[in-house]
Amino acid sequence: MFNQDREQAFAKTALALMGGAGVVATPENFELFYAYASGENPAIAQVMGAVINAKTPFTPELLSDLRLRCLSGARAAVAMESLGGDMSSLINDVLGKLESSARETADYKHTLSAATGELDSDRNPADVRKLVEGLIAATRAMEQRTKALEGELQASSQQVCDLRGKLDDVRKESMTDPLTHIANRKAFDEAMEAGRKAADAGDDVCLLMCDIDHFKKFNDSWGHQTGDQVLRLVASCMAENVKGRDTAARYGGEEFAVLLRGTTLQSATMVADQIRSTVETKKLVKKSTGDVLGTITISIGVAKFAPGETAEAVIRRADACLYGAKHSGRNMVINQDDARIAALETSAA
Repeated sequence: MFNQDREQAFAKTALALMGGAGVVATPENFELFYAYASGENPAIAQVMGAVINAKTPFTPELLSDLRLRCLSGARAAVAMESLGGDMSSLINDVLGKLESSARETADYKHTLSAATGELDSDRNPADVRKLVEGLIAATRAMEQRTKALEGELQASSQQVCDLRGKLDDVRKESMTDPLTHIANRKAFDEAMEAGRKAADAGDDVCLLMCDIDHFKKFNDSWGHQTGDQVLRLVASCMAENVKGRDTAARYGGEEFAVLLRGTTLQSATMVADQIRSTVETKKLVKKSTGDVLGTITISIGVAKFAPGETAEAVIRRADACLYGAKHSGRNMVINQDDARIAALETSAA
């Protein structure tokens, strides 16, 4: 669940680390140190941890390299800039070829017009033969140039297809969580907006908010690498149980979200319990020794979009259901119609 105190603590830690390392507090630098403080990015945690422990200075070059290597957004920006340059070069090349072809076509047209005028005048057979031979040569040259242009444009068309594929790859990377390989928060926000519009149109759209039980215990007991293994395992269980237009995403930290399109609240609750049950059957095993470290469980809250409702309102309601599942003992699913939610609201009041 979103925890404002926790997020503020991460922000304070990030700022303190930046101050201690003498790093300028720019938004780009803050993003790096916040990712390190939260522990959400394993690559940043490993590299920056080593730099901090070694008391090596964070030079501008090092910070830039970290952003490019560890933050998908920065990598995507660089890739987009490179692809933009490639696309601009390709467009200029094609335009140059078309302009050259237009000039050659105009020259050929002028040759034909001139020949027509000459044929209208009195000419002896030898002159006519020479004129016709010239027209044949000009026509053959035009055919060759046209054929060459066709081949060049086909090659350019293939280059456009290749660039389009690279653009798709960049977009996919920018929408994917690097640790769990499911949708990231940006992709989730886009899916929620599409879900809101679908709900306004009368479709059933439900949201699952999921949180790993006692996740901090795994990190504290076995380290961040084991915690990352837990996150990947839970993400794979979610990906296995969604399909089509559904979206499974890492919402933040140890919290996940699943958006279900064309699914009633009752069916969404069943999907949630299926995910919960799948996770519960998994055993966390230490690869080096084969020792079983424990069983993973998750708690899930389920809410349904109402027509005209904002995405933020649905998230708050699903989050409240998730809190209810945690409060009621964890490893369970509670939806917005559950009597336990009403009881919690009454006790809170």
